[in-house]
Amino acid sequence: MKNLKYLFLLPLFSIVNISCEKTASEEFEEINGNADSKLIRSIAVTYAEDPTENRNIVFTYDGDNRLSTFSDGINSNIFAYENGSLSNISGQQEVSNAEELYQSPYDAFETGEVIEYDSKGNPSILIFFEEEYNSNTGTYDILEYRAELSYDDKPNLYYYTLEAAGLIEVMDRVKFNFSVVPQSQDIVRARMLLPVNNLTKIIYRDDKGELIFSINIDYVYDDQNYPTSATITSSDQYATSILLANFQYINK
Repeated sequence: MKNLKYLFLLPLFSIVNISCEKTASEEFEEINGNADSKLIRSIAVTYAEDPTENRNIVFTYDGDNRLSTFSDGINSNIFAYENGSLSNISGQQEVSNAEELYQSPYDAFETGEVIEYDSKGNPSILIFFEEEYNSNTGTYDILEYRAELSYDDKPNLYYYTLEAAGLIEVMDRVKFNFSVVPQSQDIVRARMLLPVNNLTKIIYRDDKGELIFSINIDYVYDDQNYPTSATITSSDQYATSILLANFQYINK
């Protein structure tokens, strides 16, 4: 199921929501105004079913607390800055899709269209589309799927690390309204999907509303409301898989 491909529809500018009227930093500070600033130093990812896939993801910073490198031991990225702002990311590893940590079998976070936000501005319902081959007609049918997302009340653990990489500043330049000059599709998508809290559950439903897949994330938090570990359980009608993540931080 991890190899399913989806068509991408992006009528993002037609969405009217308070989340689109504020910058990413304004939204985060409004909900998490007293949050401690902590940067991720490493994430140790353990796969219960296949230990050969275990990874230690390491983040390094320069003297100004800007993200310098991001590496999983196999691939790495180097961040470059000019005049205090992010100017380039070089390397082989995809850095924009934190959802990979949860090992979703779908590309909802990459291809989904947000149709609803919760009261805090977190994207709560996404729709996405699967191209499925119809053997009777010899053509492909487009099926609509949806993802229902739930969150806790703790500050997004990735926020200050994204800020240290200059990515929040990039997102804050994006304005969502009908008169906007078209922006980079990747930046627009990332801005629309950035939550202010931590994801705890994803439920995937097919075009008939039937549950087809679920992901549950259970965190253990420190006294500053940052997770020290997370257990990610993914299941469908055939199997259940478990992924463990352990987090280490540095104070900003």
